[in-house]
Amino acid sequence: MDEEKHIVQGFKAAAVVAGLKKGDAPDIALIVSDREAAAAGVFTTNKVKAAPVILSERHVENGKARAIIANAGNANACTGEAGLDDARRTAELVGRGLGIGPEDVLVASTGVIGKQLDMHLIAGAIPGLTKALALDAVPLAARAIMTTDSFPKISSFEGRAGGHTYRIIGIAKGAGMIMPNMATMLCFILSDISINPDDLKRALLSSVETTFNRISVDGDTSTNDTVLAMANGLAGNGDLGGEDYEIFTEGLRNVMWDLARMIVRDGEGATKLVSVEVKNAFSPSDALSAVRTVANSSLVKTALYGQDPNWGRVMAALGRAEIEMREDRVDIWIDDVRIVAGGLGRGDEAEKRAAEIMTRNEFALTVDLQQGEYHDRMLTCDLTHEYVTINADYRT
Repeated sequence: MDEEKHIVQGFKAAAVVAGLKKGDAPDIALIVSDREAAAAGVFTTNKVKAAPVILSERHVENGKARAIIANAGNANACTGEAGLDDARRTAELVGRGLGIGPEDVLVASTGVIGKQLDMHLIAGAIPGLTKALALDAVPLAARAIMTTDSFPKISSFEGRAGGHTYRIIGIAKGAGMIMPNMATMLCFILSDISINPDDLKRALLSSVETTFNRISVDGDTSTNDTVLAMANGLAGNGDLGGEDYEIFTEGLRNVMWDLARMIVRDGEGATKLVSVEVKNAFSPSDALSAVRTVANSSLVKTALYGQDPNWGRVMAALGRAEIEMREDRVDIWIDDVRIVAGGLGRGDEAEKRAAEIMTRNEFALTVDLQQGEYHDRMLTCDLTHEYVTINADYRT
């Protein structure tokens, strides 16, 4: 791992053990910009919103921020007014430690729902966090926000704008409760590019839509889903527009797509990463509805786990997706093996070849509806016995 790629000028990070989650691993992280940064956020659309989501939505409205504090082990969700007070108190403590206003602090949490946050542990950890801040500690922050994740998720991009080099770094956590609408998991994006808050928000929203809104592990949307971006302008590129803006947006999207792939690959109990693609749908909404219905189908996902090209389950999912379709036009492929043509199976030999492909860790499931010209894709994973094991005793 090239540690230099994980440094963005003007950003420091730290992670310490607060005692909020099981074991002795770091469970609270702090990220700080040396100067005021443009900021944007995308949050869960779940009607049950965690306290840190409510607070950070308010704090990011002005398009500015200096710090992000995030804890694992406790979601601070379904905790009432006391939970919101705890989120505010967290921002105040960080602000005091850094000498900035609490409104410049964004707060995020992940972990068990319905349990009050132990503010004694939070308050005890913040002095150590501020003292430990370092340029090369972003990977440590990526580890501290993990819950059921099996590895930290980090990605980077380097580009040029106005003759100046800039960098984008993204970290994320997520392995379960993944099927977002407008956001997913926790993700923090840092850049030294100079960009106004409105353009940053526009780039973030469009990138979320085509990356984090196109993944599924289990069909659940969390109470805490949060994506935050900060850009401090230290690259010195001046106004960002035209082609430079497009390149930045593409770089941002690449970072987020990379993180999205990691999340699905790390899906709780997952053994396979599967790209589900729908081609030639009647409309964009039909393409999205079809691909989401197939990617989220528990029966399809268990067939992926069993390495069974059970195309009947795919057809059934398409049939309930409320789209324009004709059964006798549907083709289905596993990688380059067509197992269904015109709505009919192509026989044992095709399925045998498909089953061999399905033993791999990664492959594609493609549906051609032959109804129009629109397409969409999602990343999904298989549904395994281990997923049930992890989630059956999550709190114990």
